[in-house]
Amino acid sequence: MEEKHLDLVLEKFKGRFAGSPRVFRAPGRVNLIGEHTDYNDGFVMPFAIDRETLTAGVPRSDRIINVAALDVKEEASIDLDSPPVKHRGTWVDYVEGTARSLADRSHLGTGADIVFSSTVPIGSGLSSSAALETSVGFALLSLAGIEIDRRDLAFAAQSAEHDFVGTRSGIMDQFTSCFARAGHSMLLDCRSLEIKQIPLAIEGTMIAVCDTGVKHRLASSEYNRRREECEEGVRLLKQKNPKIKSLRDVTISDIDSNGCDLPDEIARRCRHVVTENERTLAAADALQRGDPQTVGRLMYESHRSLRDDYEVSCPELDTLVEAASKIDGVYGARMTGGGFGGCTVNFIREESFGEFSKEISTRYAERYQNEPEIYAFMAADGASEVNV
Repeated sequence: MEEKHLDLVLEKFKGRFAGSPRVFRAPGRVNLIGEHTDYNDGFVMPFAIDRETLTAGVPRSDRIINVAALDVKEEASIDLDSPPVKHRGTWVDYVEGTARSLADRSHLGTGADIVFSSTVPIGSGLSSSAALETSVGFALLSLAGIEIDRRDLAFAAQSAEHDFVGTRSGIMDQFTSCFARAGHSMLLDCRSLEIKQIPLAIEGTMIAVCDTGVKHRLASSEYNRRREECEEGVRLLKQKNPKIKSLRDVTISDIDSNGCDLPDEIARRCRHVVTENERTLAAADALQRGDPQTVGRLMYESHRSLRDDYEVSCPELDTLVEAASKIDGVYGARMTGGGFGGCTVNFIREESFGEFSKEISTRYAERYQNEPEIYAFMAADGASEVNV
């Protein structure tokens, strides 16, 4: 956590509200592999990044939440005794949705005066929304004196996405923001919710993230459409095998079987999810064995599947992955996040980071006349209170 960021949040709080605030943090995330599998009961392997949302607050005796968003210089007031307001299309949806869900799930009954600010890049597929929801939710529960149940907090944040924002997201982002461990990637079984912490500790390697600068404008609507297509695939496949509950239960032979009349587009969506689950488990095993070549190969395969079968990539993302594949010292690269813009994640040799950054910037600028932001994130812990 950057001390300057903490100092800014504390300063702004004291300029707006009374009292001595407590401060809470929750990180964004990068998904190493396992994309669009979480809402299909599959496997994902994200890690939390050392960029986060900080929320400072004091409790109130009534049921009003006064909140100031420092980064956009906007404020809102949410009365938990008034009817909810949904789908504003602003940051307030994330805050109100989380608060309302916590009122239902965790019996949150009192309000707070809070301010928040984030260092997670917005619209880049690094889960700035989950960082906001988790940070604010952690703050509201703590200020109300309610013991934190991280699983309930994660599901409350997911409910905000579903009911107030309108994105039918899986549970990966919120679980990462709640449960991540520093220095580790988190293999999450999105059906059982079992978590296996895997050290990101292959000597001489690092993870670099490249931001296209393209905001995923289609992400919400197309995300929901992909989920509907997967559900349609399950419906059709169940006609042959009633035991199928989700794409987690499907095999490639199920998809390719002549007995199932899957439309081509639906078949390709299903094929991505089934093969991505296989890749994620294989990558987790390779990471534990200290085999960066296999991890990298699986990342390239994941990108091709997301591009061709799931169709959520874009030319800018493809350009970055192609450029990375031609640089010495790069084991693998793929788009990460919902798609249609955002970032790529790259598994590289540490000693190659300088050359990687130079080559990626040059090749991207040649085509798009601007350079990508390149980050070397550290794997961070999940949500916590900050000692001030």
